[in-house]
Amino acid sequence: MNKLKMHSPDLTQANIAKVAELFPGCIAEARGDDGVITRSIDFDQLRQELSTSIVEGPQERYQLNWPGKREALLNANAPIAKTLRPCRTRERER
Repeated sequence: MNKLKMHSPDLTQANIAKVAELFPGCIAEARGDDGVITRSIDFDQLRQELSTSIVEGPQERYQLNWPGKREALLNANAPIAKTLRPCRTRERER
């Protein structure tokens, strides 16, 4: 006999797990009122990941930062229109 679960699933944590798969850099840990550490979403970072321009957040947090980091994230997420191709002349010289 299967036992019925008497509570609904935690959809918030399931959604955080889905966001973590797509944007692992946007996941942070937060300590709740009960002292338990849970995963949460850094919405400022997620906003930057999803933006095509530099997003000014309210404040920086304890993390590795440097001047131009947001611009570097923007450039890292930009589409690439270049392709590496083998150099045929060097292959012939070998």
